[in-house]
Amino acid sequence: MSLPDLGKTEVTHLLRRIALCGLVASVALVSACTVRPLYSSAPLSAGSQVGAAAELASISIKPVKTRYAQQVRNNLIFALGQGAGEPASPVYSLDLGVTELVESAAIVQIQTDEDEPTAGTVTLTANYVLTDAKTGTAIARGKRSIASSFDKPRQEFASYRAQIDAENRAARELADLLRLSIAQDLIKHGKTAAAG
Repeated sequence: MSLPDLGKTEVTHLLRRIALCGLVASVALVSACTVRPLYSSAPLSAGSQVGAAAELASISIKPVKTRYAQQVRNNLIFALGQGAGEPASPVYSLDLGVTELVESAAIVQIQTDEDEPTAGTVTLTANYVLTDAKTGTAIARGKRSIASSFDKPRQEFASYRAQIDAENRAARELADLLRLSIAQDLIKHGKTAAAG
């Protein structure tokens, strides 16, 4: 079986149509892409006149009560403000609640008959509500968790110190995760504000 005998002009028209269809498909694909650079200087929300870093730095975090929650709060303040501290006139307010779960992860005693745990895991979970400071309306809600493992030596103080170090590691990682989540929430809020 053979292909029909096409003239030069018909082949040229066919190739142009294929090229045009490919161009339209690639433009449609690229226009659907919503990837943004993480450290972009573009505003996160639609009505904002400042860049992403300045908008994140305009978030005030309400006080918390526990040591591990304070560690998360301190790390988050540092991350949002890039070391500058809390804003003097905040645009947003963040209500942060942090809970802790400490579990024994493994029981391995080679030299004794005692069933003492030798490893543990600290899990910090943060629930947050981001509100507009002027109107008091909730912009976003979220929940994030981070686990950190630690060794539990037989000495009581060393075991306690290892748990504190695991809490501090989890607090740093949780603050970084919250910063990213809040930035995503501000982007989503900006899109809904622009559509509304």
